Amino acid sequence: MEFYIKIYVSLILLFLPTSLCGNGKLLREYIGGEGLNVKFSDVPINENIEVHFILSFAIDYTSSASFPSPTNGKFNVFWDTQNLSPADVLEIKSKHKNVKFAVSLGGDVTGDNTAVQFNPSSVSSWISNAVSSLTEIVKQYHLDGIDIDYEHFDHSNPNTFAKCIGELILQLKQKKVISMASIAPFEDEGPVQSHNKALWRKYGRFIDYVNFQLYAYDRSTSVKRFLEYFDTQASN
Repeated sequence: MEFYIKIYVSLILLFLPTSLCGNGKLLREYIGGEGLNVKFSDVPINENIEVHFILSFAIDYTSSASFPSPTNGKFNVFWDTQNLSPADVLEIKSKHKNVKFAVSLGGDVTGDNTAVQFNPSSVSSWISNAVSSLTEIVKQYHLDGIDIDYEHFDHSNPNTFAKCIGELILQLKQKKVISMASIAPFEDEGPVQSHNKALWRKYGRFIDYVNFQLYAYDRSTSVKRFLEYFDTQASN
């Protein structure tokens, strides 16, 4: 676990001006899987490191556990709200000035293992719905930013993804709803890289962090190979 965190954090810092993190030390932790009963207080917080809790996930699907379905940008909360409530966020913020909070959008599957697809009915309506619904969630939970972790694209093209997500980030920042945004790509032979590269090319100046999913590689991967993966993704 220690090795994973060091590699993971290093790649995040690669895309950051040091000033954004004070001393340049940053830990980002995805949290919120339903049924795991993990609380913010279960994660050790080093006061000399900037810590970002990323609530996982908000999904633009109905919140029905039995048959969730797409809602064209109307996001709902799918994380463990019993242990990770707005009051819990405020409590951590009051105790630790070095902690910020974000919400991750999308993810792999819903609670019933339905693949979370990015497939807007139209660009304009998806952006409008997403800005409205996420503004409500961000304010309710006292969050600082959003993270983009879509992994399935249901035939939507990279330009559509870039336009929708890029405008979402831009509008939320312009309205001062959020102060930070990140993307969470991983290496694949499908659309994950192509869609995120398109987003980065057009809206990279509004993206503060890249959380590349190095943990997706086999645990037997050597340090040398990890560093090669790191260099490859840095070039992307």
